[in-house]
Amino acid sequence: MTGQRLRIGEAAARSAVSVRTLRYYEELGLLTPSAHSPGGARRYAEEDLARLARIRELKDLLGFNLDEVRTVLTAEDRLGSLRAAYHAEDDQAAQRAIVAEALEINTRLQAAVQAKLERLATFKGELETKAVRYTASLAGLQPLKDATVPGAGPRG
Repeated sequence: MTGQRLRIGEAAARSAVSVRTLRYYEELGLLTPSAHSPGGARRYAEEDLARLARIRELKDLLGFNLDEVRTVLTAEDRLGSLRAAYHAEDDQAAQRAIVAEALEINTRLQAAVQAKLERLATFKGELETKAVRYTASLAGLQPLKDATVPGAGPRG
């Protein structure tokens, strides 16, 4: 599909999201269509679909909220710019400054991921504590015997 641009409905269908989601992501600044038709309709390229897949991965798989997704995407966009600048630069001092900025961005992203992991670990610990209590409660309960109601036996 080289060079071909998809209409919003086609892009949504290919990405398994709704048209509304694509518009919402555009409103939030997370996704911008590569082009618009002469009539103003959105047109999406493969790069746009790859970015949408990244948004979904960060959101659905890794559990990032949309603000966290924006932070990661902004950082990744800047890292891409830095990568291009590094390769276009011949001056080692300039390359050093570029790499230093990339390292700073990477460090911030690692810290954000670490904070997310710590919150998840806390939540997992809470669930494990509850599981221990549930197991102890279950062990303390008498096993079910006959399901008859007392006093409802045969009358003589």
